[in-house]
Amino acid sequence: MRELWTMPGIRFFLAVLFTVMSFGLTLTGCDRNEESSVGESGSQEEANGQEETGGQKEISDDDTATDSGAEYTLTTKVVDVIGDPVFEDYGRLIFPVDRTISDDLELQDVGDILVWYNNVNPDRTVEIANYLRDQAAAGNQIFYDIYTEEEKAEDPDKEDTGLFFFRGEPGAKTAIVNAGGGFMYVAAMHDSFPHALELSKRGYNGFALIYRPGADTACEDLARAIAFLYENAEELQIDMTDYSLWGGSAGARMAAWLGSYGTAAFGEEAYPAPGAVIMQYTGLSDVTGAEPPTYACVGTSDGIASYRSMEDYINRIRDNGTDAEIEVFDRLRHGFGLGEGTVAEGWLDHAVSFWERNMDN
Repeated sequence: MRELWTMPGIRFFLAVLFTVMSFGLTLTGCDRNEESSVGESGSQEEANGQEETGGQKEISDDDTATDSGAEYTLTTKVVDVIGDPVFEDYGRLIFPVDRTISDDLELQDVGDILVWYNNVNPDRTVEIANYLRDQAAAGNQIFYDIYTEEEKAEDPDKEDTGLFFFRGEPGAKTAIVNAGGGFMYVAAMHDSFPHALELSKRGYNGFALIYRPGADTACEDLARAIAFLYENAEELQIDMTDYSLWGGSAGARMAAWLGSYGTAAFGEEAYPAPGAVIMQYTGLSDVTGAEPPTYACVGTSDGIASYRSMEDYINRIRDNGTDAEIEVFDRLRHGFGLGEGTVAEGWLDHAVSFWERNMDN
């Protein structure tokens, strides 16, 4: 099994990240728009700030849930979503299990706990929470364990893993989306759920992975997720041919590493490489020559992942004769997600087109 700790640059990356995380924790009392300096897989801002292109949505008195049976709203408490019986025992995984969630945190303020992220859209958070509840209430299975009960008993950390399924058309191709979080937590509500939902609206089957923080364990979980989907493709009614791996920040590293090194390098059987890797805002530099077709996007104001480094990464993949493309967005910071309301809005459609042109059939 490949150990990422031994890869060039990864020890430096994790050491810097630990240092800046420790520094960031001293800034908890700062205003959410106040800039701070942090490391890779993070943002210049400790809490989720608004990009210059837009501000916060005004909250009206009507944006409240009237009872436990009503739809979630902007002012629904996160703990009430987690504890909703419709989610059985996996509700806790909808939000980061490695972040402290206060009893009074509302859906409109989820960005407050997503350290290093920008442009978190409260309305999108509410949409996703309601989508998941509606699907579960309709009897559709939306969460899948990737480890057996025996494996979880042997390693309790595996309890906090799994796949959320955003269904597209039966038999359609598959995308696996990996949120970032500096390998310290999983920012799925902003960095993978929205992407998987949008892909499902376009007919594709989207899966959002909840993984164990840590570079090696995260990649092991992604390798297991790929194996799980291959082994259960018929039951899930999905097509794994030319599947794509998506990721932002630390999640982009996971997608790139699995694309380059394959599932066998992380403890699973050898499964086919993805048809495309779609990566956002990460300063990955290692190019092996085995990279799948790769699309990337990043902002020029990203103080974490240099757009110049990403351009160099993409150019080196191109030099090896592999299809690769990058979009660089003026003034965007780290962790912009779908980029709704910014100059990056629409990048996901460009990424889908890139994936489609690299499908064999």
